[in-house]
Amino acid sequence: MAKKEDKTAPPRESLINIDPEKIAENPGLLPYAHERGGATIKPVDAGKMKGLAMSSMYEQTDMQLDQIKAQIELLARQANEIQNRMTISERIYEAEMGIDPIIGRTYYLYRNKKGKHLLSMVSPAEWGPRIPYEYIATVKLLGDHTWDILERREEI
Repeated sequence: MAKKEDKTAPPRESLINIDPEKIAENPGLLPYAHERGGATIKPVDAGKMKGLAMSSMYEQTDMQLDQIKAQIELLARQANEIQNRMTISERIYEAEMGIDPIIGRTYYLYRNKKGKHLLSMVSPAEWGPRIPYEYIATVKLLGDHTWDILERREEI
């Protein structure tokens, strides 16, 4: 197979004071730097390189799995909050109401001695020292006609 001549390199014969035996045909393929100031080339330990790559891969995948786990936990909390809103909304709509609730206003849910729920505009602090009902939650009517729980006394 014939060698290609490099048109940019000076011909071998024109190099003066250089031993022709010490000139490389393809210096870029040498396993060491071929000129002064050239980059140091060291052989690579393949096992060490693979070990570092594996370690980095595990670190990255663990980090991504932790992010996904946090997202799952957030979604579970959000689903739980929606479930609580639905439950409290059911209780409120089954409760005795002497008022027509307005969107965006705050109301108070109580339970009487017979176990029936009551929705009121009167807060527990406004009843004075003797509250006639058991306080359950402070709620706010949202635009979708569900109720946001602002504060609660017991688990819903």
